[in-house]
Amino acid sequence: MTHLSLDKIAKRFGGLQAVSELSVDVSSGEIVGLIGPNGAGKTTVVNLITGMLKASSGEISLDGKDITQETAVNVARLGIARTFQNIRLLKHSTVLENVLIGFHRQGRTSMLANMFGLPSVWREQAEFEEKAHSLLKRFHMQRFAQQPAGSLSYGHQRRVEMMRALASSPGVLLLDEPVAGMNDTEAHDLGILFRELANDGLAVLLIEHNMRFVNAISDRLCVLNAGKMIAKGSPNEVMSNPQVIEAYLGPEKYDA
Repeated sequence: MTHLSLDKIAKRFGGLQAVSELSVDVSSGEIVGLIGPNGAGKTTVVNLITGMLKASSGEISLDGKDITQETAVNVARLGIARTFQNIRLLKHSTVLENVLIGFHRQGRTSMLANMFGLPSVWREQAEFEEKAHSLLKRFHMQRFAQQPAGSLSYGHQRRVEMMRALASSPGVLLLDEPVAGMNDTEAHDLGILFRELANDGLAVLLIEHNMRFVNAISDRLCVLNAGKMIAKGSPNEVMSNPQVIEAYLGPEKYDA
């Protein structure tokens, strides 16, 4: 059972309070949506969790262990993976090669073994390729395995990035606008997959502006505005909250 907890996390950039005493948690089997208008601080929260930024105050813990000041490398090793708003793939490498990159933290063979191409290296590589093909199958991407990642549609590139994140076998997956640029059918299909991943025991924290998508798959929602939590609860509770409607869901800002 994996549990990620943020307790009164704050982040200041000089005189700007980007995140203010935010408390959020997500556990295995859950999808928690973190929503809010542009500039609310959502991506800053993800960067704080992953160690790309350091919190000004508060505590981030994973399974009871304080990881607030851990490096990004150590946070990843502890089992937290993420995707990015802007896709970050090796565009000229194949889809399979991009997914295989995600397995490098699981490597057990020594540098010496790799230098001399010992049998253990080939066995490990074969194991990773088998797992990569399983991910490709789960994401319905087998037919693209040998294509350059940069030649794929935007939606398919998004899927490659998600597979690469999952290759590290994380306990927590942070999704930063995973269905941006996708049509309703593509988003629906990914929503089913995310629900399956959560049911398999993954803890999922989801940032997304597509409210149909968020409402359909989230167990709970947390709403940020100007770095502060203004509401949390079930999707139905949050969507009917007057403060949320005023800050985020007004007709000029939200197309249901």
